[in-house]
Amino acid sequence: MSSTTEPTVVIVPGLRDHVADHWQTRLAERLAEAGRTVRTVPPLEGERLALDAQVGSLAATLAPLDGPLLLVAHSAGVITTVHWAARHRADVRGALLATPPDFGTPLPEGYPTRVELARNGWTPVPRGPLPFPSIVAAGADDPLGAPDRVAALARDWGSRLVELGAVGHLNPASGYGEWPLAEELLAQLESGPARTVPAGERV
Repeated sequence: MSSTTEPTVVIVPGLRDHVADHWQTRLAERLAEAGRTVRTVPPLEGERLALDAQVGSLAATLAPLDGPLLLVAHSAGVITTVHWAARHRADVRGALLATPPDFGTPLPEGYPTRVELARNGWTPVPRGPLPFPSIVAAGADDPLGAPDRVAALARDWGSRLVELGAVGHLNPASGYGEWPLAEELLAQLESGPARTVPAGERV
């Protein structure tokens, strides 16, 4: 496959239903309008909390695609992507990993417990270097992942860390909506390999 082939953009949502005003939904719409090939991993109906089902859904979405890929994951979709990468190989040009949750510490009330996450296969989260360039975008006040814990994930995955400031969990509940920086970060991944920066460096 030629290295000049434009990658297919694959949206990997978290454990949510389709949300029309989520930045991933809007990003997919804008890219499609611009003529890009975009695919979104569909939400599961019954086994949403089962990691194997989530990884299987991502794998099934990627299977018919030819050529290079750009992955855009958010929240638990990041953890799905990392588990998928530990089991599968594909021509991934890069991955944008936005606000990964920290499944190593208890999540806020209303989210799955550590016992539920372990029972469904989410933990331990793979911590080895990812086999493709990646950018971890982290919020300073994310209720699902403290900055130092997310920075440690980025280091272990070999990802470039981009600190976003006070964006919460980067979802509609936090005011996002639009997130124009996503397109800029995708362009950086598409143009060349990501560099690893020290934790705490603001980009």
